[in-house]
Amino acid sequence: MHHARQHAETRTRERRQRLAHEAARLMAEGGIRDFHQAKLKAASRLGIHDDASLPRNREIEDALREYQRLFAGPTHAAGLRQRREAAQRALGFFAPFAPRLVGPVLDGTADARSPVHLHLHSDDPDAITRFLEDHHIPAEARTRRLRLDRERIADLPVWVFSAEELSFDLTVLPHDALRQAPLSSVDEKPMRRASDAQLRQLLVEEEIAGFEMQDGMDPAAH
Repeated sequence: MHHARQHAETRTRERRQRLAHEAARLMAEGGIRDFHQAKLKAASRLGIHDDASLPRNREIEDALREYQRLFAGPTHAAGLRQRREAAQRALGFFAPFAPRLVGPVLDGTADARSPVHLHLHSDDPDAITRFLEDHHIPAEARTRRLRLDRERIADLPVWVFSAEELSFDLTVLPHDALRQAPLSSVDEKPMRRASDAQLRQLLVEEEIAGFEMQDGMDPAAH
């Protein structure tokens, strides 16, 4: 009985891993942005239909990161670096609004189609509009629904524009959202986010890691 249960648990775990990797592949190659959609499509492709085998969004995100590292390698790393450096310039530019970097550019799963997502904080959303107009930045207005915390859901102003051949996506949040980030649609926990100083630190750490990797591969370094 015990062995049968262990065997069933192992099979479920293996199916979850297969589904997570297939969903990650669909997101990387097929441009699917939504975790739930990728999960269902992967399940349909693999013919796995029990709910226990469906991976969590975070498992798919981890598999996506691994997929990009294995199959996109230096190209992915260079594109991610480009977006993070552009994000740092944008954080400096929008400094009056306590900006934070969020999303795939921060968590490392960004691809060639990923915009740079920033959260700006202001209790006067028109202040962002005026700021964009003053700097002659043509931006398209949208709205986005975010869960601010367990109790509050809000439809928030969003501005989308292009610069440096990249897309930028700005969500305008109330100033008190600086205390706690909105909840992520990936795992319902507060979103990971980075200030200008935190992103600068991340870029420095990446550069050091890159040099160390080169040293390790260079026979002359030994």
